[in-house]
Amino acid sequence: MATWGYVRVSGADQNYSRQMIVMNEHGIPPERVFADKMSGKDFERPAWKSLMESVQPGDLLVVSSLDRLGRNYAEILEFWRILTKERGVDIAVIDTPILDTRQGKDLLGTLIADLVLTLLSFVSHNLCPQNKNAQDLK
Repeated sequence: MATWGYVRVSGADQNYSRQMIVMNEHGIPPERVFADKMSGKDFERPAWKSLMESVQPGDLLVVSSLDRLGRNYAEILEFWRILTKERGVDIAVIDTPILDTRQGKDLLGTLIADLVLTLLSFVSHNLCPQNKNAQDLK
């Protein structure tokens, strides 16, 4: 079982330093952190694809916040499902402790986490400049 990190910034003028501090605080070595400098409007990102090839069942993926994972409502929910349900990978969103799939694996805990994930994914989607309005949820 390995712990992986994922960091993302949208523009070339931004840097990963705050997110890398979070990864370091959680004991994730730099060689296990995948980083993209791209919009979160979709998951067509090179480091994300490499991460998806690297994670194995029982691994943990750490992100500092849900919007660093992405800003596309449908794709966030889809990749969350693929990782947690199909691939058996746990996910921990540091700034939202309820989105730590290692906790609350009973039916009620899963329901609450799924509701929070759905709500925060919707908010993230609508804060992205590329997503004009909530009707872009394809």
